[in-house]
Amino acid sequence: MIRRSLLLGTGSALPARSVSNAELAQTVDTSDEWIVERTGIRNRHIAGDGETTATLAADAARRALEAAGLAAQDIDLIILATATPDQTFPAAATKVQAMLGIDDCVAFDVAAVCSGFLYAVTVADSMIRSGAANRALVIGSETFSRILDWEDRATCVLFGDGAGAVVLGAEESADGARGILAAKLHADGRHNQLLYVDGGPSTTQTVGKLRMRGQEVFRHAVVNLASVLGEVLALAGLEVADIDWLVPHQANARILDATARKLKLSPERVVVTVDRHANTSAASVPLALDLAMRDGRIRNGDIVVLEAMGGGFTWGACVLRV
Repeated sequence: MIRRSLLLGTGSALPARSVSNAELAQTVDTSDEWIVERTGIRNRHIAGDGETTATLAADAARRALEAAGLAAQDIDLIILATATPDQTFPAAATKVQAMLGIDDCVAFDVAAVCSGFLYAVTVADSMIRSGAANRALVIGSETFSRILDWEDRATCVLFGDGAGAVVLGAEESADGARGILAAKLHADGRHNQLLYVDGGPSTTQTVGKLRMRGQEVFRHAVVNLASVLGEVLALAGLEVADIDWLVPHQANARILDATARKLKLSPERVVVTVDRHANTSAASVPLALDLAMRDGRIRNGDIVVLEAMGGGFTWGACVLRV
């Protein structure tokens, strides 16, 4: 028997305000046609007053706990992946802990930008396998609208706000049974200037704005995502044909299409939400996973692969049997 991390429940949360391309075009020099042709994005949600990374994370966590049939006090680990925390410190995860009414548990943030949720899941899985935790809330939550340059039409149209969460629980099971089967992470800091924020406490003493060289990021994303998916499948002893569902980072519809073609994976097996949510960074994978779980596409026993690449560069993938 092997101690595994089992997916017990998923949840998500979106800001109340939904912004279409047409509405965005009223204030930004762009058009619906321009955005859809280049990205596949038609809509995004933008956080309003009182909506923060932590409040969205807490809402997503509550829904994941409800889906898992657990109370907040059953959780002994919270890992929140975000590049847009409420404060420089303390960790947004501790704010979520307080909002959920948990008196004491391990709680910390992970900063790996769009790959953050994959990093957080891998850390939680390691802690569960080692016995350091039994039930974990793993959350990806972002308010990227607060770090966008709204005069840069090449980047501001790409992003949205939101949160997604999963509950993982320890279970002793036979090899190959349900749970997280394998994970693989990478980072290459040589590419910092391709996707970054031009500020920070230690440099400019400001939050800064997001900057991106889109074409170069696109090229790296297709290669890296296809490569890491092959790596994680090999670790799990699986092949592309074994995948029931691929839940990728929702950055750009063209990246999703190109990655699927490179892997010879049917587009019908790729969960796509970028059209309605845009790029929500660390929140995009758990948001897409929750949607596909709740609409019945992903069922018990399915092999699901999660993958993402983000600034750093960081990238990774995780394969699980639901």
